[in-house]
Amino acid sequence: MGVAVSTEPQPSNQRSATGPDAQLDPQLDAAPEQSAPVAPPPGDQQPGPAAPTPLPQHKIRPTRLSGLWFAVVFFAVVLLFLLIFILQNGRAVDVSYLGAHGHLPLGVAMLLSAVCGVLLTILAGAARISQLRAVARRHRRADARRSAAPPRAPAAASSPSDPAR
Repeated sequence: MGVAVSTEPQPSNQRSATGPDAQLDPQLDAAPEQSAPVAPPPGDQQPGPAAPTPLPQHKIRPTRLSGLWFAVVFFAVVLLFLLIFILQNGRAVDVSYLGAHGHLPLGVAMLLSAVCGVLLTILAGAARISQLRAVARRHRRADARRSAAPPRAPAAASSPSDPAR
């Protein structure tokens, strides 16, 4: 929430009470007049180079390749942080899982457990995506059968078995 401040000198409409000409200059009370630039008549244009027309501004849109580079840099930074984590947590710990026993550095064990959690999440997401694709395929087939079937004739307005008679 800043205020724009100009460094250019601004005309003042106030009188200075300390100057010797404070009461003698009547133009200090009047607003400064600014003259508008006078355009030459159409026939009196001066010869010379024409003003260049401004070039259109081109907007550069992000591409897939620039997104790929961003992703590569992002994941390189993430891998660097993981490497630092593993190196700082190098103390060996005992790991037991479903009857298997072993010794791993603490950082590696934690990273391995995180990777297993991500793989389980990906597995659940893949199952849901395949389920949604199967439902969409079923709906597309039903829509194709409906559009290929001949339209049914409208029912007659009155039939002999109509109970309304």
